[in-house]
Amino acid sequence: MLPRILGWAVVLGTTALAAVLLWPQAFGLQDQWIAAHVVALRGAAAAAAGFLAVVLAIAMLVGPGRRLLGALAAVLAAFSLGNVGVLAVRGLGGETVAASPESVTVLSWNTLGEVPDAATIADLALAQEADVVVLPETTEPLGEDVAIAMRDGGRPMWVHTQFFDQVAKARSTTLLISPELGDYQVVSVPWPGPPGNTNTLPTVVAEPANGEGPRIVAVHAVAPIRWELRNWRSDLDWLAEQCAGDDVIMAGDFNATVDHFAGRGIDGGDLGRCADAAKAGGAGGVGTWPTGLPELLGSPIDHVLATPGWQVDGFRVLDALDDSGSDHRPIVATLSRTG
Repeated sequence: MLPRILGWAVVLGTTALAAVLLWPQAFGLQDQWIAAHVVALRGAAAAAAGFLAVVLAIAMLVGPGRRLLGALAAVLAAFSLGNVGVLAVRGLGGETVAASPESVTVLSWNTLGEVPDAATIADLALAQEADVVVLPETTEPLGEDVAIAMRDGGRPMWVHTQFFDQVAKARSTTLLISPELGDYQVVSVPWPGPPGNTNTLPTVVAEPANGEGPRIVAVHAVAPIRWELRNWRSDLDWLAEQCAGDDVIMAGDFNATVDHFAGRGIDGGDLGRCADAAKAGGAGGVGTWPTGLPELLGSPIDHVLATPGWQVDGFRVLDALDDSGSDHRPIVATLSRTG
């Protein structure tokens, strides 16, 4: 009797744990240690759980404890299918669309401390006809080289960079903006921590000089490693505040999925008043990091978000440059005014 009770206690405990890890935001655990990491890799978690479910199902057929093994296999299979379902609802495709004179094309690529060279970045931006280019881990000199190459390609750009130090390239973020969007000035401060910036890695906040046009936010939040968890949560809270206005476009490396945004949206937004373009564009489940994993097993932590005055015409995670050296895939979104 006691072994049976212990066995079913294991099943119930596994079921409870699976429920928490499948949808941690229901328990307020989406930005807590372990749960935040599992939910960030839904595809990999689904694959691992599915594999274990198959192993247990085979063991059930050839060994003792069939009911216990069968129950555990069922729980793992349900967890795997649940994650696949979430990813499918968020979208596993996406497509780019041709830009129009009224649209704004936003390209974001974490360059892993400038591993791709200026020509590679500029060629990509020109091919996508980008109006806004967000480059976390890119210093001002490389940003200027990209802008020069884009100018030579017929698409001039203004360069705005902020850095917390010049020792590590990851401590710089560069934002390129087309002059066709008007003149912009940086309003975020060049030192870490709210209320003027993210905590560990810099974010660039630029506003139109004449007050007409969207606030543009080039994001780099810190990763949720154990000793940075508090800063990571603070970064997401601060970024939500940057998207509390009426006209905002933000893009970059958030080191967070839409699961981690839970509880930080207002007025129906995912983060502040901003909605995730990948979900709207049918690609919310496609992994952008790391490039060493297939897209369906990776984590969608790079985003383009915008306030309700913008609609998503197209969104893509670009995998053609997986061998360029960066551990992030570029993303591109085409937005247009709803009014």
